[in-house]
Amino acid sequence: MEVLGVGTDITECLRIARMIERHGELFIDRVFTPAEVEYCSSRKAATQHYAGRWAAKEAVLKAMGTGWVRGISWRDLEILNDPSGRPTVRISGGSADRCREKGIRQILVSISHCRTHAVAFATALGERPHIQ
Repeated sequence: MEVLGVGTDITECLRIARMIERHGELFIDRVFTPAEVEYCSSRKAATQHYAGRWAAKEAVLKAMGTGWVRGISWRDLEILNDPSGRPTVRISGGSADRCREKGIRQILVSISHCRTHAVAFATALGERPHIQ
């Protein structure tokens, strides 16, 4: 496999906190999957974890080379943790279709956050499709 794309994003935790405060469940349900909500809500610093997942989704889209295009939704990208705590990406819907078109078979993601900011980095791996 080869690296097909990389992406990074940094997000202010206060920005995400304000969006949650202003729009509540409407915002959370539009952006995050039930598993992400369960994880973030169970954490002591929930806002930092929501911001980390927001940044990870943005970084994944950049690594895919698509950005926000028609047919891709926030919840197509689900940031989960494996048993060791390492973040992983589950891709579905329009995002999965785009990955198949681009030959992306795996996306690695790393997330870090502090009280004020969350940052994420994503690497898309796969094989470039052969154009005939």
